[in-house]
Amino acid sequence: MIKKEKDAIQKDFHGVSLEVLAHSKNSMVTKMKFVESNDVPFHKHPNEQSGYVVSGKYRLRVGEFDEIIEAGDSYAIPGNIEHALTVIEAGEVIDVFTPPREDYF
Repeated sequence: MIKKEKDAIQKDFHGVSLEVLAHSKNSMVTKMKFVESNDVPFHKHPNEQSGYVVSGKYRLRVGEFDEIIEAGDSYAIPGNIEHALTVIEAGEVIDVFTPPREDYF
């Protein structure tokens, strides 16, 4: 299935502007648009989350892992694992969730 940019679902989720791009029964692609005030506190969800940093700079903490990530870096977070994100420089991140996050619709 193809999803045109103009048809992306625009959403504000806890202060973060995001677009729900392609999605199916089993997976979802989102574009997160972070600004410097969009820090995401430790949380967890049942969805596996993989991401690619398009632009910006972030501190990603997953369990005991603590790393600075920036454009070109990627990550994978298993479901039900505590993680947090601090925005150092504004930018965009592409996230893939399996299964889709129902709270993003």
